[in-house]
Amino acid sequence: MKRMTFLTVMLFSLMTSFAQAAEDNLIRLGVEPGYAPFEIKKPDGSLAGFDIDLGKEICLRLKARCEWVESDFDGLIPALKAKKIDAILSSMSITPQRLEEIDFTDKLYGTPARLVAPKGMKFQPTAKSLAGKRVGVFQGTTAETYAKEQWAAHGVDVVAYQNQDLVYADLMNGRLDASFQDAVAADDGFLKRPVGKGFAFSGPEVNDEKYFGVGAGIGVRKEDQQLKNSINKVLADMLADGTYQQIAKQYFQFDIYGK
Repeated sequence: MKRMTFLTVMLFSLMTSFAQAAEDNLIRLGVEPGYAPFEIKKPDGSLAGFDIDLGKEICLRLKARCEWVESDFDGLIPALKAKKIDAILSSMSITPQRLEEIDFTDKLYGTPARLVAPKGMKFQPTAKSLAGKRVGVFQGTTAETYAKEQWAAHGVDVVAYQNQDLVYADLMNGRLDASFQDAVAADDGFLKRPVGKGFAFSGPEVNDEKYFGVGAGIGVRKEDQQLKNSINKVLADMLADGTYQQIAKQYFQFDIYGK
């Protein structure tokens, strides 16, 4: 009886170890799938986009299993800190404010912001030009922070939405005078599509490093330095062997990585 008990305990211990090993090889990636071309939810419910393809390649090289966890954008950092996800891969800019809460990998790509307005409008990304206008922003983004701090106190009505599609919807139906968001996402996810036919960029890019940081990265917990270092090594390899560029060419006709 004692021998059977011992063997049972040993078997249970081994099974637990194997289960833990499998769990340790899982990377739960948080994503807000409404920001083409970076994150897209297809009609069949599957995810696609530049970030998704990068994530799949990263997990492949790390010999890890990817699990995509969908969330509102402003819920991603709380989810990471609460350990509901292991990393954020959702076009999140590396900014001083976010670095107070979490850490980031090396840069994935550049993230300038820009105004979109009806064709013919000559708005500039300044409080003076936008005074008295309604400008839509995606809640929780660097564009929202910039617009509220730089424009809202000077007569600009900055309206935050739960996702980017809602911003575009109100822009199209005339409830907004302009929208302010990531320039690449606006170009590919709106202006190049039939719904964006009557709209165009208005004014130059905004690249204030205080707000928009040095580009987008993968968010990780401050204590997860091993994961951060492993991802950085893979990213460096992908840039060096051309894999990053091959993936990027499927989505962009320019250098998305930047300097």
